[in-house]
Amino acid sequence: MKPYLIAPSILSANFTKLGEEVDNVLAAGADVVHFDVMDNHYVPNLTIGPLVCKALRKHGVTADIDVHLMVQPVDDMIKQFADAGASYISFHPEASQHVDRSLQLIIDSGCKPGLVFNPATPLQYLDHVMHKLHHILLMSVNPGFGGQSFIPQSLEKLKQARALIEQSGFDIRLEIDGGVKVDNIRAIAEAGADMFVAGSAIFDQADYQAVIRQMRSELALAK
Repeated sequence: MKPYLIAPSILSANFTKLGEEVDNVLAAGADVVHFDVMDNHYVPNLTIGPLVCKALRKHGVTADIDVHLMVQPVDDMIKQFADAGASYISFHPEASQHVDRSLQLIIDSGCKPGLVFNPATPLQYLDHVMHKLHHILLMSVNPGFGGQSFIPQSLEKLKQARALIEQSGFDIRLEIDGGVKVDNIRAIAEAGADMFVAGSAIFDQADYQAVIRQMRSELALAK
């Protein structure tokens, strides 16, 4: 297993002082900055675009930026976010006309590619593209809004995805997004995840460092 990474989702941050929020959460011990990009077509919400990513890079953020595209179509947004400074880019296979082509576009743009699976999306989309993936992102809520509760069946799906990764022999991260918090992060890790997106569980707290420290304490207990 890879070292655990905590990736706060800025969807839950205070956008009136976003640069400061990102600085603070990274200083508190977070590893990666997670972007939830929604277009009001693929999901029923509208959030942020590549200009925000570019602005954070200009602000001085050097940590990896993990861009989760909840948009359709995806290819043009891939190029724009790569140009804006994204590190990782993932998309939903249902939102791409040609999954292999979109993954290759991410690679050719100098970023690390991932595929995202909604709670009811089958993992069969992985069958012929595992060799191209840096990460697999499993949604443990239905996409579109922050602050939702973790869907318990996601634990079994995590186990299935972890088994596929092990069988493949490829070095692929397994990321989880949705309802991750201190009291369930250990069980999520034990099911196979090694990268954890948390939004309101971190940004709704007064002390970011305290909650990230609690998460790491729980992760240290995972078997």
